[in-house]
Amino acid sequence: MLKYQPGTQHQVCEYCDFQNIITAKHEVIREYDLHRALQELAEAKPAKAIEQAHCDSCGASFKFATSVHAGECPFCGTDIVTSLNDTKLIHPKSLLPFLIDDQQAKKQFHDWLNGLWFAPNEVKKYTRDKTKLVGVYLPYWTYDSHTESNYTGARGDTYYVQQRVEYVQNGRVVSAIRQIPKIRWSSVRGRVSRLFDDVLIGASLSLPRQILDRLQPWDLDNLTPYDEKYISGFQSEIYQVELDEGFDRATRIMDGIIHHDIAFDIGGDHQRIHQVNTHHSDTTYKHCLLPIWSAAFLYRDKSYRFVINGRTGQVQGERPYSYWKIALAVIAGLIFVVGGISLMEHSGAFNQVEFSGYSRY
Repeated sequence: MLKYQPGTQHQVCEYCDFQNIITAKHEVIREYDLHRALQELAEAKPAKAIEQAHCDSCGASFKFATSVHAGECPFCGTDIVTSLNDTKLIHPKSLLPFLIDDQQAKKQFHDWLNGLWFAPNEVKKYTRDKTKLVGVYLPYWTYDSHTESNYTGARGDTYYVQQRVEYVQNGRVVSAIRQIPKIRWSSVRGRVSRLFDDVLIGASLSLPRQILDRLQPWDLDNLTPYDEKYISGFQSEIYQVELDEGFDRATRIMDGIIHHDIAFDIGGDHQRIHQVNTHHSDTTYKHCLLPIWSAAFLYRDKSYRFVINGRTGQVQGERPYSYWKIALAVIAGLIFVVGGISLMEHSGAFNQVEFSGYSRY
C-alpha cells in the first residue's frame, strides 16, 4: 500500500509509515523523430484492447476504464498500475511528479471559489465540507519543429490629405479644412523562420480542452524519466488523442504565431496576408504525463468540474452562478445610479436658488 508523497522522492505506506526512497534516474529526456514514428505506427499491428487487471492483495480481477491504466482496486483499494506494453504503441517516457498534496490543492480550490463573484453560498459550503479530490496523471504530447514560411501580402502605410468638410455649428453651416487619413497599399513577399519548442497538446478527452489549456504554463524543464513509483496512489490515463492528430492541433497553434511574425515582418501601419506556405523540418515529439487534482460537484442537477495544476496549484473549472445575487447586484446598481442622479439634480437646483437670491440682493 505504498503511495507516492507529492513534493518528495519517496513512497509512504499509509498504515505503518514505512518509506520507500525513489532513486532518481539520471537520464536525458529524449525527443523522438515525428515522421519516423508516424511511419512505424502506420506499419504496426493494431494495439490490443486493455485486458483485465489483477489485484495481488485480494485476488480480484477487474477492468479499468478504457482510458485508464492506473488506479485503485475497486474491492480492496490497493493501488494498481497496469502494463502499457500491449495497449498503446507509444509509452510515456517522462512525467512531472505531483508537487502539491490534496490538502494544499483543496485550499487552492476554496480560495479560488471564494474569490468568484456571484457564486451560490450553498456551493461554497458544499465544497468546503465535502470536496474530494482525485489525483490524475494526464497524457500530453509536446512538439518541436523548425519552420520556414514564405508569404505574399500587402503593406499599408497611412498618409493624410487635406480636405474641406462642411458641418453644422450653432445652427449654421460652416466649412473647415481637415486632415483625412488614407492608406497606401504596396505588394510584399518574404520569408520568416521560427524554432518551436515544446508546443504542448493535451492527449486526454476526459476534460474540456479549454480547461486543460488554461492550466499552463507547466515547468517542462523539470520533466523526470518515467517511473511507476510516482504513479502509485494516483490514477493515470492512456492517451486518447493520437500522435498525428496532436501534431495537427500543434500546427494550428504554430500557424497563429507565424502569422504574427509575418505581420511584424511586413511592417507598416496595416498588413494583409494573402498566402503562406510553411515547411516543417527537424520535427520531434515527446510523450509525457502531467499531474492534476480533479473533482466535480453537483448543483441543481448539473455537474460542474474543476481541475488544479498539481505543480503550481492553479485552478481552472466550470462554475455556477447565483441569479439572486446577480439580481440584487443589478438592483443595487440601479439604486446607486438613480440616487446619484437625484443628488446631482438636487445639488444643481440648490445652487441655482442661491445664485438667484444673490443676484436679487
